[in-house]
Amino acid sequence: MPIVVDIDVMLARRKMSVGELAGRVGITPANLAVLKNGRAKAVRFATLAALCEVLACQPGDLLRWEAEGVGGAEEVGEVDGADGADSAEEAGGAVGKESADA
Repeated sequence: MPIVVDIDVMLARRKMSVGELAGRVGITPANLAVLKNGRAKAVRFATLAALCEVLACQPGDLLRWEAEGVGGAEEVGEVDGADGADSAEEAGGAVGKESADA
């Protein structure tokens, strides 16, 4: 299913850098870039909640669904942990707070 991530839109509206957002949310700038660029296969609800809190927005402001065949959409995989994986690496690149991965 093609889910589009619009974090860059909210960053521009809030005049915030990727590094600042990553630090305030508690994830690495590299993991935030993976999410921002649509390469993440999953995102933890705790991370989504932290993003929404810092950016003062709703989940729908950051994520949206586009029908197949619409340009720019990336595919998102299973919900984090649904396959029994214990870590982000095993879950296929889930983006989450580092403290939650330990």
